Amino acid sequence: MIEILNPNQVALARETGALVGEILQTMKSRSVVGTNLLDIDRWTKEMILGAGAESCYVDYAPSFGSGPFGHYICTGVNDAVLHGRPHDYTLADGDLLSLDLAILLGGIAADSAISFVVGETKPAESVALIDATERALAAGIEAAGPGVKMGDISHAIGSVLTGAGYKVNTEFGGHGIGSTMHQDPHVSNNGRKGRGYALRPGLLLALEPWVMADTDKLITDTDGWTLKSSTGCRTAHSEHTIAVTDDGVEILTLAR
Repeated sequence: MIEILNPNQVALARETGALVGEILQTMKSRSVVGTNLLDIDRWTKEMILGAGAESCYVDYAPSFGSGPFGHYICTGVNDAVLHGRPHDYTLADGDLLSLDLAILLGGIAADSAISFVVGETKPAESVALIDATERALAAGIEAAGPGVKMGDISHAIGSVLTGAGYKVNTEFGGHGIGSTMHQDPHVSNNGRKGRGYALRPGLLLALEPWVMADTDKLITDTDGWTLKSSTGCRTAHSEHTIAVTDDGVEILTLAR
């Protein structure tokens, strides 16, 4: 289903998105050397419930996961790029950490992800991966607008990623979002211009470029959820929820 929100719902989405952005930036600031992933999950739970919001993850049980996710935030370390299930791991200097968060507030969801390096050591490969996903996300947002075809966004994202020398996996990508977290249309991270659904004002999209350093193949961790690079290489993931407006787009998941 492709859901088109009315102006009141878009206003609610702004509040949800701002909360998502705030929580992610708070968790980034707390993710220092010695921080445990389970503490990040606990702090996220406290902020979500304290704001009167709901987690989109705790009871989430899609076909590609092993039972309910059971946690409040996705935490991917180094080779873990998507659906990272928090576990008893203590962050070390130089770890590449990806945080992905989706919540529901006022009946409308928002979804965002950030990647960053923990501590003082900044491996060049990690910095390059993060930079590529952030630039690809910016390109996808810039390409979006009313009447734009979905393929134009996918092409803009993919051009940045492949231009940076990375292979693009198209099994998982962006998606529509609104009264539920995952909706149509699917937003591939690579595509052809002029193809697909034409965007309409009121449509919310979660754009999420992600890459792995030397492969496009994923494996599933023994936890049944966490998706990792098949070669053990490092990975990165960046995401924003945007709203299509009458004259462009609005980024909803920036921290205020």
